[in-house]
Amino acid sequence: MNKIPVLVVCGPTASGKTAVSVELAKIYNAEIISADSMQIYKGLQIATAKPTVNEMEGIVHHLVDVFDLDMDFSVADYVKQASEIIRRVYLSGKLPIICGGTGLYISSLIENVKFDDTGNDQSIRQRLSQEAEEKGNHFLWEKLCEADPETALKVHENNLPRVIRALEVYELTGVTLSQHKINSRKVESPYDTCIIGLTCEDRDKLYDRINKRVDEMVQNGIVDECRRVYEQGEIKTACQAIGFKELIPYFKGVCSVEECIDKIKLETRHYAKRQLTWFRRMSGIRWVYVDKYDSFEKIIKNIENIVAKSKIMCYNRS
Repeated sequence: MNKIPVLVVCGPTASGKTAVSVELAKIYNAEIISADSMQIYKGLQIATAKPTVNEMEGIVHHLVDVFDLDMDFSVADYVKQASEIIRRVYLSGKLPIICGGTGLYISSLIENVKFDDTGNDQSIRQRLSQEAEEKGNHFLWEKLCEADPETALKVHENNLPRVIRALEVYELTGVTLSQHKINSRKVESPYDTCIIGLTCEDRDKLYDRINKRVDEMVQNGIVDECRRVYEQGEIKTACQAIGFKELIPYFKGVCSVEECIDKIKLETRHYAKRQLTWFRRMSGIRWVYVDKYDSFEKIIKNIENIVAKSKIMCYNRS
């Protein structure tokens, strides 16, 4: 059975993914599936840098503005929904383009990770939590070392939820969590992918782009937008969004807005660094350094050349 061709545009925040993916969608007659863990939620349009209607340029975007801010949405949910959308887009005769900066979403999707269906048992969790409370986190972690040493090496003893989950899976199934993860990657991916990574060769230039984008967000009304969400009450998902949580001290009257905006810039730069670390662990990414080109057109032309040499089926130009 032929694999589905998928073009992926990934990279750190402020690297230009939205504009590039839209231009490629016009060239290859494509639809875009977002791979952003915050843009999937409604609201916080400015804080999460969602593409505007003008920026979309008539290209269909999936998994943007779908769920309310108080809903849970996991990587397993993302893989399930994105996989279904990719199939529909492909069957409609268009090329699916994955665009985003959430590395876990992208790698889990294109590697066809199968998430465990081991379920959960609240009584086991409560018992393990009680043991940790009475005997300490280290005691529980030592139990994990005996049951699943490979997972224990990767989980700090104070990361109690993950320690408990690993022990719970072992008790429920008799199979370690590390083995479940190995099994999850045994099914071959149904996709032929061409992965384009966007960033700057000069890290300072990427950080300059980040700072300028935050300034634009301020001009576009990020403070008022986040205040409206803050006044709605505690919303767990929104609290994770860079750009929102840093403004809370200002809303509480304990910091100036300027201090909070500087904090947004700092945290966004740190986030970009973490994104790059994740993507550089992924295999098959063809990096395009946007600061090496003097025009957007040259960036696109370089990507076209990469796509032309890849396995994916190149659709007729629209």
